[in-house]
Amino acid sequence: MLRRALIRTPLQATSRSTVPLPARALHATPLAWEPPKRVELVAADDKMTCSRTQSLFYGSDTARAEGDITKTQHSKIVGRGKYVHELITHSVIPGHRDAYVEAADKYFAALIDHHSELGNLKVSGSFETIVGDVGNFNHILEYDGYKGYDQALQSHRDSKDLKSKLDAILPHLQNRQHQIVSEFSFWPSSPPYNSGYPNGGVFEMRTYHLQPGKLLEWEFAWRRGLEARRQFVEPVGAFFSQVGQLHHVMHIWHYKDLQARKETREAAWSIGGWSETVRETARLAQSMSTEIMVPTSWSPLR
Repeated sequence: MLRRALIRTPLQATSRSTVPLPARALHATPLAWEPPKRVELVAADDKMTCSRTQSLFYGSDTARAEGDITKTQHSKIVGRGKYVHELITHSVIPGHRDAYVEAADKYFAALIDHHSELGNLKVSGSFETIVGDVGNFNHILEYDGYKGYDQALQSHRDSKDLKSKLDAILPHLQNRQHQIVSEFSFWPSSPPYNSGYPNGGVFEMRTYHLQPGKLLEWEFAWRRGLEARRQFVEPVGAFFSQVGQLHHVMHIWHYKDLQARKETREAAWSIGGWSETVRETARLAQSMSTEIMVPTSWSPLR
């Protein structure tokens, strides 16, 4: 009996599998929908692969968009953009200081007299370094944008009076340097004023050589810390270089004297906001220096 059952079972299974199916069963709906799904998945996979390949070679859409903002608005984000400033540094030959001052006084007075012909040029300030690079004189000129700067440059070349006065300065110089700088948007330059301090007080110019690409971080940190520092001293100006020595930031402060500077800085360090700013910005700079300056007799800032 067992043997007969074993023989019969495969036959029965075979007979069942050969039973013809109804015509409707041959067109099962799951089989009809599978191909479109596979096509859609393949298309999606191809799209993702293409996107990954494009991102690999050209960057993602988000990264490219962010990169465009960085490239086109880097200086616009931090810069005020209203004026163009020129920082002129004259390094005077030792022993020629008095002769230089006499010649420079006439030259900068002429610039002030001819300002309307020179793109509405303004002499913002002139200073002599007494601690730091002694023998240096720093002059800050202001123009109405690059158009004003171009006009001033051409008019200066065409003026025999200005050329002769500049020629009188040159024999007293070891070297000179010109930089085009811009104001930080949060820190417009101070207009001309007379502080009433003895001899105009003292000015401190702090110069920071930043790591390339760190200007935005620097601006963000300083903008926050400035509010804490302003409780004790009002800043005169802050600039970042655009043509010349790049990645440079200059801050200028005005004090009655060096004792007042000492007391002001100690008071600022007692506030958390300022100490945090110094800590954050120190890691962004490659080097830094400071100069103590006094205003010249013709300086509008004193």
